[in-house]
Amino acid sequence: MTPETLRARLLAWYDANARDLPWRVGPGDHAAGVRADPYRVWLSEVMLQQTTVPHAAPYFLKFTQRWPTVSDLAAEADEEVMAAWAGLGYYARARNLLACARAVARDHGGVFPDTEEGLRSLPGLGPYTAAAVGAIAFDLPTNVVDGNVERVMSRLFAAPTPLPEGKAELKALVGALVRDERPGDWAQALMDLGATICRPKAPLCERCPISEGCAAFAQGDPETYPRKAPKAARPRRHGVAYILTRGNEVALVRRPPKGLLGGMLALPTSDWRAGAWDEAEALAAAPMAADWRAVGEVEHVFTHFSLTLRLLRAEGNAEGLIWTPRAGLDALPSVFLKAARAGLSNLL
Repeated sequence: MTPETLRARLLAWYDANARDLPWRVGPGDHAAGVRADPYRVWLSEVMLQQTTVPHAAPYFLKFTQRWPTVSDLAAEADEEVMAAWAGLGYYARARNLLACARAVARDHGGVFPDTEEGLRSLPGLGPYTAAAVGAIAFDLPTNVVDGNVERVMSRLFAAPTPLPEGKAELKALVGALVRDERPGDWAQALMDLGATICRPKAPLCERCPISEGCAAFAQGDPETYPRKAPKAARPRRHGVAYILTRGNEVALVRRPPKGLLGGMLALPTSDWRAGAWDEAEALAAAPMAADWRAVGEVEHVFTHFSLTLRLLRAEGNAEGLIWTPRAGLDALPSVFLKAARAGLSNLL
């Protein structure tokens, strides 16, 4: 199958099967001259990093209703945006989101740059996000490569090099298919094909518009692509989370602005380290002297490590803490929400 035939078949499939996503301008509207809003494209791409479409979509709708323009978002207080982000995870993205929005508002008059180089100059916009915004919002012939696109390319060409070593090879294969014609639709067509047809498990090859040219399909083993190098064992860390109550309120702290979960509300905790905490150490690290009682533990998995949090609970009062009604804990990051729910589960 020639590159031009492949492109024609995939674009025709996209015209008939494009996903209806809240941030997307469909191919019919696009053909009629409607252009995607760069703010909405950028916001969706940031939210979709390490997050599924069904999980990200409600957050996208909430953000765009509350902050309909990038300047609206730029003017908001950090803690308000971080609270609205709670539950999406990977909180450095929220900090980068604010930094970028403020740069666009401050340095570009609230208008996103319309070149890939200009987009790359914005805080937090790496090569992928700049390419995606450039293609989808500005019809630039950029090379947009996400995990879905990598999977499609690895199967189409039966690429033998395991990931992550093979990423550069796959990016070159995608780049060879980019044209000036419909670059935004082309990028989204590849993404949609990977998300709905060329799935990680049980790909629907019989429905694929380009299976005739797919080397992995011809071999009969598409699920074995992309090849992946063995994963290193994820290290485990241990910590203690302190659930201090005052009647129906729970004591929270705001984490430092830098680092993991930076700027987010959280339960007070000890440091997180390789070794477990004994009772004396756990009590010494508590936010105040109190009758601390063990109420279980929770497990949480981050990208680079697993965490065991021992839970201690006490009733008391202290200055310098953020007292929050139990009904308001849903805005906590998932690890602390999980710990709070477990630690409070036997209280009325």
